[in-house]
Amino acid sequence: MTLRIIIVGAGIAGLTAAVSLHQAGHHVRIYESSAFAAEVGAALNLAPNGTRVLQKLGFDIQRARCVSIQNWDTVDGTTLQQIACQDLSKASERFGASYVAVHRVDLHEELMRLAKLNEPGGVELHLSSRVVRIDANAGQIELIDGRLEEADLIIGADGIRAVSRMVIDGLAGNTSASTGAAISTGLSAFRFLVPTEFLQTNGAGKDLLQWKKPGATLLGDPNSVTTEQERHLMWYPCRDGNVQNFVGIHPTVPGEPPESPEGFKEQMLKEFAHFHPQVVEILKLGNDVKCWPLFHTEPLPTWTRGKLVVIGDAAHPMLPFGGQGSNQAIEDGGALGMLLENVHDVSQITARLDLFEKVRRRRASRVQILSTVRANRESLVENEIQKYMEKNVSLPNSFATRVAHDAGFDVFRRCQEVLLTG
Repeated sequence: MTLRIIIVGAGIAGLTAAVSLHQAGHHVRIYESSAFAAEVGAALNLAPNGTRVLQKLGFDIQRARCVSIQNWDTVDGTTLQQIACQDLSKASERFGASYVAVHRVDLHEELMRLAKLNEPGGVELHLSSRVVRIDANAGQIELIDGRLEEADLIIGADGIRAVSRMVIDGLAGNTSASTGAAISTGLSAFRFLVPTEFLQTNGAGKDLLQWKKPGATLLGDPNSVTTEQERHLMWYPCRDGNVQNFVGIHPTVPGEPPESPEGFKEQMLKEFAHFHPQVVEILKLGNDVKCWPLFHTEPLPTWTRGKLVVIGDAAHPMLPFGGQGSNQAIEDGGALGMLLENVHDVSQITARLDLFEKVRRRRASRVQILSTVRANRESLVENEIQKYMEKNVSLPNSFATRVAHDAGFDVFRRCQEVLLTG
């Protein structure tokens, strides 16, 4: 018997799960609230723990125009002096997969190709299909137009303010709210892209392209001594190196945010005006600047309720420090496919979801806590991480151990272990 599976949300977590579960032989339907399933936004880092999963699913790195990340460089944003550098060039030898940067749209389109969306025998995608209620016990969703759909398993991949997360967290019932509510960090993130050719024809841009090491560069503010004061720029290429991606973390500006990209750009230039003059010059090249407030949540005590399981941001929303948000979502999707492979009896689902939590919850909770601090500040959250440690896992309390902890994890090997031992 093929399991009937509904996935709420067609983002990275939802699509990865759809591909993985479809390849495991199950019938998958996705309900996406937006009219267009394509992702928008800028680029992201895929670490070996994520690329390993994608490779198993048949992901084409070249088709997605990924760029190899050779280094993770930390420099003083005001002087451009190097502070630290993590060499990632041998990641394939060390971790079995490489670090790459990819534009969200390219990642999303490649996942949609693998899902064989709406092709005969492929994954069903229903757009403009907002889910307003989930009955976890009955395995039923209600759409905004009143339609009801049923499944053997519902996967909530609908984000931090998700209907599915509220059900898991108890917020959709008559019980009191738990610690799963989103809390403002007091930080926000500017995001924008610049065509590489724009930098090549700009004096400051050309100089910095020659100065920059291949890979990701974090330009920190030496005056940011606490997390609340955090201010830094992250810079790396995507789309075969033809586009440069920038993220600017900064304390949220009090009052109403600007209402246009031009307003955000003006605000960004003020926030980073004290950075090196050449850095300021390339910031001026940014168009269509967007800004998002950053929210934090405490790890959830469980990811499952009845026939519902949450993944991705619905389970463990990440801050951008460390670049693991998408990678953890990809791990979730890969694990579900492997743990539900050869499962044809609905009576087995609950036990397999227990194994899924065993594989993922403590692991993702550690990464979620690490995501609240940038590179080289891991010791600040060491006590929190201790609560989620597992046997035979080394404490990630430095940048080097964080890289090993995050990138070195093989979710498929861990699934095999729990399938054998329970």
